[in-house]
Amino acid sequence: MRSITRSLGLSSVAMGLAALTALAGSGAAGAAPSGADSLYAPSALVLSVTDGDSATGGTVLRAVTLVCAPRAGGTHPAAAAACSELRANGPELDALAQPRPESACTREWAPVTVTADGVWQGRRLSYSYTYANSCGLRNSTGVLFDY
Repeated sequence: MRSITRSLGLSSVAMGLAALTALAGSGAAGAAPSGADSLYAPSALVLSVTDGDSATGGTVLRAVTLVCAPRAGGTHPAAAAACSELRANGPELDALAQPRPESACTREWAPVTVTADGVWQGRRLSYSYTYANSCGLRNSTGVLFDY
């Protein structure tokens, strides 16, 4: 059962990346021309929330796409704010995943893992962070994983 769940989770992420690539290639996402004529380095990510302590061993609960160049887009509900956070923090996303200092959550262990996979400013990005429970995710500092 675990391998089926892992396959489904990885298939979901792969399908999201394929859809994102298709959108960028067709110009539907407002992407700049590809190749040497482009003025923008590609910035497109698939963000996911997975039930469990790893992205490969759990069930994908929800996923969105985020395109940041030349303008914010994708299915993320706050794409412009998420792109601004990414620009401010670069590929170091731990600051966006940390819980707010004033937040209080129970100490139950019901882990959820967030991931960001794709390309950020022309470079491959693969990020993962595991929260002890969904309360920690809801109380994180950034909007990047708030969807």
